[in-house]
Amino acid sequence: MRTRTIIGLTGLIATTAVLGMARAPQADAQGAPTTATKSQPALDRSTMHVQVILDKLAFGPGVIDGRGGESLKAALRGFQESRGLTVTGKPDAETMRALYPYRQWRPTKTITLTPSMLAGPYLNPIPKDYEEQAKLPALGYRSPLEKLAEMFHTTPQTLVDLNSRETMLSAGTKVVVPNALPTSRNYTIDDATWRSTVDMLNVDATQPAADHIVVDKSEGVLKVYDAQNTLVAQFSATMGSAKFPLPLGTWTIKGAAYNPDWNFDPDLIANTKPGAKEAVLPPGPNNPVGVVWLDLSKPHYGIHGTAEPQNIGRSESNGCIRLTNWDVARLALMVKPGTKAVFQA
Repeated sequence: MRTRTIIGLTGLIATTAVLGMARAPQADAQGAPTTATKSQPALDRSTMHVQVILDKLAFGPGVIDGRGGESLKAALRGFQESRGLTVTGKPDAETMRALYPYRQWRPTKTITLTPSMLAGPYLNPIPKDYEEQAKLPALGYRSPLEKLAEMFHTTPQTLVDLNSRETMLSAGTKVVVPNALPTSRNYTIDDATWRSTVDMLNVDATQPAADHIVVDKSEGVLKVYDAQNTLVAQFSATMGSAKFPLPLGTWTIKGAAYNPDWNFDPDLIANTKPGAKEAVLPPGPNNPVGVVWLDLSKPHYGIHGTAEPQNIGRSESNGCIRLTNWDVARLALMVKPGTKAVFQA
Protein backbone atom coordinates (compact mmCIF):
# COMPACT_ATOMS: atom_id res chain seq x y z
CA MET A 1 0.00 0.00 0.00
CA ARG A 2 1.34 3.42 -0.92
CA THR A 3 0.75 6.61 1.00
CA ARG A 4 0.26 10.11 -0.31
CA THR A 5 -0.38 13.43 1.33
CA ILE A 6 -4.06 14.06 1.82
CA ILE A 7 -5.35 17.03 -0.15
CA GLY A 8 -7.60 19.83 0.97
CA LEU A 9 -6.97 20.33 4.68
CA THR A 10 -6.27 24.02 4.12
CA GLY A 11 -7.91 26.73 2.09
CA LEU A 12 -11.01 28.79 2.71
CA ILE A 13 -14.53 28.30 1.48
CA ALA A 14 -17.24 30.87 0.97
CA THR A 15 -19.99 29.42 3.13
CA THR A 16 -23.60 30.15 2.53
CA ALA A 17 -24.52 26.68 3.72
CA VAL A 18 -26.73 25.98 6.69
CA LEU A 19 -26.75 22.99 9.02
CA GLY A 20 -30.08 21.76 7.75
CA MET A 21 -29.28 20.76 4.22
CA ALA A 22 -32.12 18.32 4.73
CA ARG A 23 -35.11 19.00 6.87
CA ALA A 24 -34.75 17.76 10.44
CA PRO A 25 -36.32 18.34 13.86
CA GLN A 26 -35.30 21.64 15.43
CA ALA A 27 -33.59 21.61 18.83
CA ASP A 28 -32.90 23.90 21.74
CA ALA A 29 -29.47 25.56 21.42
CA GLN A 30 -28.55 24.20 24.86
CA GLY A 31 -29.03 20.63 23.70
CA ALA A 32 -32.48 19.96 25.13
CA PRO A 33 -34.23 16.79 23.93
CA THR A 34 -35.54 17.02 20.40
CA THR A 35 -38.79 15.69 19.03
CA ALA A 36 -38.61 12.00 18.18
CA THR A 37 -39.23 10.86 14.63
CA LYS A 38 -40.52 7.58 13.26
CA SER A 39 -36.96 6.55 12.36
CA GLN A 40 -35.21 7.32 15.63
CA PRO A 41 -35.89 8.32 19.25
CA ALA A 42 -35.35 11.83 20.58
CA LEU A 43 -31.87 13.00 21.50
CA ASP A 44 -31.38 12.57 25.25
CA ARG A 45 -28.83 14.82 26.96
CA SER A 46 -28.14 12.33 29.78
CA THR A 47 -27.38 9.58 27.27
CA MET A 48 -25.06 11.96 25.41
CA HIS A 49 -23.29 12.75 28.69
CA VAL A 50 -22.53 9.04 29.23
CA GLN A 51 -21.36 8.72 25.60
CA VAL A 52 -19.04 11.72 25.94
CA ILE A 53 -17.42 10.40 29.13
CA LEU A 54 -16.91 6.94 27.67
CA ASP A 55 -15.49 8.43 24.47
CA LYS A 56 -12.95 10.46 26.44
CA LEU A 57 -11.99 7.39 28.48
CA ALA A 58 -11.28 5.47 25.23
CA PHE A 59 -14.32 3.21 25.47
CA GLY A 60 -15.76 4.31 22.16
CA PRO A 61 -19.58 4.40 22.03
CA GLY A 62 -19.63 4.78 18.25
CA VAL A 63 -21.17 8.06 17.13
CA ILE A 64 -22.10 10.42 19.96
CA ASP A 65 -25.76 11.04 19.21
CA GLY A 66 -27.62 11.01 22.54
CA ARG A 67 -29.65 7.99 21.43
CA GLY A 68 -27.83 4.93 22.70
CA GLY A 69 -27.90 1.62 20.88
CA GLU A 70 -25.70 -1.46 20.64
CA SER A 71 -22.43 0.48 20.42
CA LEU A 72 -23.19 2.27 23.69
CA LYS A 73 -24.08 -1.03 25.36
CA ALA A 74 -20.77 -2.50 24.20
CA ALA A 75 -18.86 0.56 25.47
CA LEU A 76 -20.55 0.25 28.86
CA ARG A 77 -19.63 -3.44 29.03
CA GLY A 78 -16.01 -2.59 28.30
CA PHE A 79 -15.92 0.18 30.90
CA GLN A 80 -17.52 -2.12 33.46
CA GLU A 81 -14.98 -4.85 32.77
CA SER A 82 -12.10 -2.40 33.07
CA ARG A 83 -13.33 -1.19 36.48
CA GLY A 84 -14.19 -4.61 37.89
CA LEU A 85 -17.92 -3.88 37.89
CA THR A 86 -20.79 -6.21 37.15
CA VAL A 87 -20.93 -6.40 33.35
CA THR A 88 -24.48 -5.48 32.33
CA GLY A 89 -24.08 -3.12 29.38
CA LYS A 90 -26.49 -0.78 31.16
CA PRO A 91 -25.97 2.59 32.90
CA ASP A 92 -26.98 1.04 36.23
CA ALA A 93 -26.41 2.64 39.61
CA GLU A 94 -23.00 1.01 40.14
CA THR A 95 -21.80 2.16 36.73
CA MET A 96 -23.10 5.69 37.17
CA ARG A 97 -21.19 5.94 40.45
CA ALA A 98 -18.02 4.92 38.63
CA LEU A 99 -18.68 7.55 35.91
CA TYR A 100 -19.51 10.27 38.44
CA PRO A 101 -15.90 11.47 38.98
CA TYR A 102 -15.81 12.44 35.29
CA ARG A 103 -18.98 14.53 35.35
CA GLN A 104 -16.97 17.71 34.66
CA TRP A 105 -16.85 16.57 31.04
CA ARG A 106 -20.16 18.12 30.06
CA PRO A 107 -22.13 16.55 27.20
CA THR A 108 -21.91 19.55 24.86
CA LYS A 109 -19.70 22.52 24.12
CA THR A 110 -20.49 25.76 22.35
CA ILE A 111 -17.73 26.53 19.86
CA THR A 112 -17.09 29.33 17.40
CA LEU A 113 -16.55 28.11 13.86
CA THR A 114 -13.19 29.05 12.36
CA PRO A 115 -12.02 29.14 8.73
CA SER A 116 -9.87 26.05 9.29
CA MET A 117 -12.85 24.07 10.63
CA LEU A 118 -14.76 24.89 7.45
CA ALA A 119 -11.87 24.43 5.02
CA GLY A 120 -12.43 22.26 1.97
CA PRO A 121 -12.38 21.55 -0.88
CA TYR A 122 -15.54 19.45 -0.88
CA LEU A 123 -16.94 17.02 -3.39
CA ASN A 124 -20.62 16.13 -3.56
CA PRO A 125 -21.66 13.73 -4.84
CA ILE A 126 -18.71 11.35 -4.68
CA PRO A 127 -19.04 8.85 -7.53
CA LYS A 128 -19.85 5.31 -6.39
CA ASP A 129 -17.74 3.65 -9.06
CA TYR A 130 -14.19 2.94 -7.90
CA GLU A 131 -12.75 3.59 -11.34
CA GLU A 132 -14.28 7.08 -11.27
CA GLN A 133 -13.06 7.67 -7.71
CA ALA A 134 -9.55 6.76 -8.81
CA LYS A 135 -9.56 9.78 -11.16
CA LEU A 136 -10.09 12.23 -8.28
CA PRO A 137 -7.25 14.12 -6.53
CA ALA A 138 -8.65 13.18 -3.09
CA LEU A 139 -11.68 11.64 -1.41
CA GLY A 140 -12.47 14.45 0.99
CA TYR A 141 -15.66 15.39 2.77
CA ARG A 142 -18.88 16.06 0.90
CA SER A 143 -19.75 19.19 2.88
CA PRO A 144 -18.76 21.32 5.88
CA LEU A 145 -21.53 19.61 7.83
CA GLU A 146 -20.07 16.14 7.22
CA LYS A 147 -16.62 17.36 8.24
CA LEU A 148 -17.89 18.98 11.47
CA ALA A 149 -19.78 15.82 12.36
CA GLU A 150 -16.62 13.73 12.07
CA MET A 151 -14.59 16.29 13.99
CA PHE A 152 -16.95 15.95 16.94
CA HIS A 153 -17.53 12.19 16.70
CA THR A 154 -21.16 12.50 15.76
CA THR A 155 -23.56 12.62 12.81
CA PRO A 156 -24.84 15.52 10.70
CA GLN A 157 -28.33 14.86 12.04
CA THR A 158 -27.14 15.26 15.64
CA LEU A 159 -25.58 18.64 14.86
CA VAL A 160 -28.86 19.75 13.35
CA ASP A 161 -30.71 18.51 16.44
CA LEU A 162 -28.35 20.36 18.80
CA ASN A 163 -28.74 23.61 16.89
CA SER A 164 -31.28 24.20 14.13
CA ARG A 165 -31.47 23.64 10.42
CA GLU A 166 -31.20 27.40 9.90
CA THR A 167 -27.79 27.66 11.62
CA MET A 168 -25.32 29.23 9.20
CA LEU A 169 -22.03 27.43 8.63
CA SER A 170 -19.70 30.40 8.45
CA ALA A 171 -16.66 31.60 10.36
CA GLY A 172 -17.70 33.30 13.60
CA THR A 173 -20.96 31.35 14.03
CA LYS A 174 -21.45 29.73 17.43
CA VAL A 175 -22.66 26.13 17.32
CA VAL A 176 -23.35 23.48 19.94
CA VAL A 177 -21.43 20.22 19.47
CA PRO A 178 -20.88 17.01 21.44
CA ASN A 179 -17.95 17.55 23.80
CA ALA A 180 -15.40 15.45 21.92
CA LEU A 181 -12.64 18.01 22.49
CA PRO A 182 -9.38 16.41 23.68
CA THR A 183 -7.71 17.20 26.98
CA SER A 184 -4.29 17.43 25.28
CA ARG A 185 -3.02 18.26 21.79
CA ASN A 186 0.64 17.77 22.69
CA TYR A 187 1.22 15.28 19.86
CA THR A 188 4.61 13.64 19.41
CA ILE A 189 4.04 13.05 15.69
CA ASP A 190 6.70 13.94 13.13
CA ASP A 191 4.46 13.62 10.05
CA ALA A 192 2.88 17.07 9.76
CA THR A 193 -0.03 15.90 7.61
CA TRP A 194 -0.87 13.04 9.96
CA ARG A 195 -0.58 15.36 12.97
CA SER A 196 -3.02 17.73 11.26
CA THR A 197 -5.46 14.86 10.67
CA VAL A 198 -5.30 13.66 14.28
CA ASP A 199 -5.79 17.22 15.51
CA MET A 200 -8.75 17.77 13.17
CA LEU A 201 -10.39 14.57 14.45
CA ASN A 202 -10.01 15.79 18.05
CA VAL A 203 -8.01 12.74 19.08
CA ASP A 204 -6.41 13.14 22.49
CA ALA A 205 -2.60 13.16 22.49
CA THR A 206 -2.53 11.10 25.72
CA GLN A 207 -3.32 7.46 25.03
CA PRO A 208 -2.55 4.19 26.85
CA ALA A 209 0.17 1.97 25.39
CA ALA A 210 -1.12 -1.29 23.96
CA ASP A 211 0.61 -4.55 24.78
CA HIS A 212 -1.85 -6.54 22.68
CA ILE A 213 -5.30 -6.19 21.14
CA VAL A 214 -8.19 -8.63 20.90
CA VAL A 215 -10.80 -8.50 18.14
CA ASP A 216 -13.87 -10.28 19.53
CA LYS A 217 -16.42 -11.30 16.91
CA SER A 218 -19.12 -12.31 19.42
CA GLU A 219 -19.01 -8.90 21.10
CA GLY A 220 -18.36 -6.89 17.95
CA VAL A 221 -15.51 -4.95 19.51
CA LEU A 222 -11.76 -4.39 19.39
CA LYS A 223 -10.21 -4.47 22.87
CA VAL A 224 -6.88 -2.96 23.89
CA TYR A 225 -4.90 -4.45 26.80
CA ASP A 226 -1.80 -3.16 28.56
CA ALA A 227 1.20 -5.18 29.74
CA GLN A 228 -0.69 -6.19 32.92
CA ASN A 229 -3.52 -7.61 30.75
CA THR A 230 -5.83 -4.83 31.93
CA LEU A 231 -8.46 -3.61 29.48
CA VAL A 232 -7.57 0.03 28.80
CA ALA A 233 -9.61 0.82 25.67
CA GLN A 234 -12.34 -0.64 23.50
CA PHE A 235 -13.96 0.30 20.21
CA SER A 236 -17.00 -0.98 18.34
CA ALA A 237 -15.94 -2.60 15.08
CA THR A 238 -17.24 -4.09 11.86
CA MET A 239 -15.47 -7.35 11.06
CA GLY A 240 -15.81 -9.92 8.31
CA SER A 241 -18.68 -11.25 6.24
CA ALA A 242 -19.98 -14.56 4.93
CA LYS A 243 -17.66 -14.39 1.91
CA PHE A 244 -14.69 -12.95 3.80
CA PRO A 245 -14.92 -14.13 7.44
CA LEU A 246 -12.77 -12.73 10.23
CA PRO A 247 -9.44 -14.63 10.08
CA LEU A 248 -9.34 -16.20 13.53
CA GLY A 249 -5.93 -16.64 15.09
CA THR A 250 -3.00 -14.63 16.37
CA TRP A 251 -1.39 -12.03 14.12
CA THR A 252 0.80 -8.98 14.52
CA ILE A 253 0.52 -5.35 13.45
CA LYS A 254 3.28 -4.79 10.89
CA GLY A 255 2.97 -1.02 10.59
CA ALA A 256 0.71 1.90 9.80
CA ALA A 257 -0.11 3.88 6.66
CA TYR A 258 -1.48 7.32 7.51
CA ASN A 259 -3.88 9.05 5.12
CA PRO A 260 -3.42 6.11 2.74
CA ASP A 261 -4.55 5.53 -0.77
CA TRP A 262 -6.28 2.19 -1.38
CA ASN A 263 -5.65 -0.46 -3.97
CA PHE A 264 -9.00 -1.76 -5.21
CA ASP A 265 -8.77 -5.43 -6.22
CA PRO A 266 -12.11 -6.73 -7.57
CA ASP A 267 -11.20 -10.29 -6.52
CA LEU A 268 -11.06 -9.24 -2.87
CA ILE A 269 -14.26 -7.18 -2.71
CA ALA A 270 -17.71 -8.72 -2.43
CA ASN A 271 -20.47 -7.76 -4.91
CA THR A 272 -18.03 -6.21 -7.37
CA LYS A 273 -19.62 -5.59 -10.75
CA PRO A 274 -18.51 -7.89 -13.60
CA GLY A 275 -15.58 -6.56 -15.57
CA ALA A 276 -14.36 -4.21 -12.84
CA LYS A 277 -10.66 -3.36 -13.08
CA GLU A 278 -8.07 -2.76 -10.40
CA ALA A 279 -7.73 0.87 -9.35
CA VAL A 280 -5.84 3.01 -6.85
CA LEU A 281 -8.15 5.31 -4.92
CA PRO A 282 -6.71 8.57 -3.56
CA PRO A 283 -6.45 9.45 0.14
CA GLY A 284 -9.09 11.20 2.18
CA PRO A 285 -11.59 10.61 4.98
CA ASN A 286 -14.07 9.19 2.47
CA ASN A 287 -11.56 6.68 1.13
CA PRO A 288 -12.93 3.16 1.81
CA VAL A 289 -10.18 2.58 4.41
CA GLY A 290 -10.51 6.01 5.99
CA VAL A 291 -7.55 7.86 7.48
CA VAL A 292 -5.43 4.91 8.70
CA TRP A 293 -4.49 1.43 7.56
CA LEU A 294 -2.86 -0.77 10.23
CA ASP A 295 -1.29 -3.59 8.25
CA LEU A 296 -1.53 -7.12 9.66
CA SER A 297 0.73 -10.14 9.23
CA LYS A 298 -2.27 -11.88 7.63
CA PRO A 299 -1.95 -11.00 3.91
CA HIS A 300 -4.59 -8.57 2.53
CA TYR A 301 -6.01 -7.88 6.02
CA GLY A 302 -5.82 -4.75 8.11
CA ILE A 303 -7.49 -2.55 10.69
CA HIS A 304 -8.71 0.68 9.16
CA GLY A 305 -11.15 3.59 9.19
CA THR A 306 -14.37 4.12 7.28
CA ALA A 307 -16.32 6.59 5.20
CA GLU A 308 -19.52 5.62 7.06
CA PRO A 309 -19.02 5.90 10.85
CA GLN A 310 -22.73 5.52 11.57
CA ASN A 311 -22.62 1.96 10.14
CA ILE A 312 -19.86 0.58 12.36
CA GLY A 313 -21.14 -2.64 13.92
CA ARG A 314 -24.21 -2.55 11.67
CA SER A 315 -22.81 -3.77 8.36
CA GLU A 316 -20.31 -6.25 6.94
CA SER A 317 -16.72 -5.77 5.81
CA ASN A 318 -14.55 -7.56 3.28
CA GLY A 319 -12.79 -9.41 6.08
CA CYS A 320 -10.89 -6.48 7.56
CA ILE A 321 -11.61 -4.74 10.86
CA ARG A 322 -13.24 -1.36 10.40
CA LEU A 323 -13.48 1.42 13.03
CA THR A 324 -14.62 5.03 12.90
CA ASN A 325 -11.90 7.35 11.65
CA TRP A 326 -11.45 8.93 15.07
CA ASP A 327 -11.21 5.54 16.81
CA VAL A 328 -8.71 4.06 14.36
CA ALA A 329 -6.62 7.25 14.64
CA ARG A 330 -6.68 6.84 18.41
CA LEU A 331 -5.76 3.16 18.13
CA ALA A 332 -2.85 4.08 15.87
CA LEU A 333 -1.40 6.13 18.75
CA MET A 334 -1.65 3.10 21.08
CA VAL A 335 -0.03 0.37 18.98
CA LYS A 336 3.35 -0.11 17.30
CA PRO A 337 4.90 -2.56 14.85
CA GLY A 338 4.95 -5.99 16.46
CA THR A 339 1.85 -5.47 18.63
CA LYS A 340 0.04 -8.80 18.93
CA ALA A 341 -3.49 -8.99 17.52
CA VAL A 342 -5.70 -11.89 18.60
CA PHE A 343 -8.84 -12.52 16.54
CA GLN A 344 -11.41 -14.69 18.30
CA ALA A 345 -14.96 -15.85 17.76
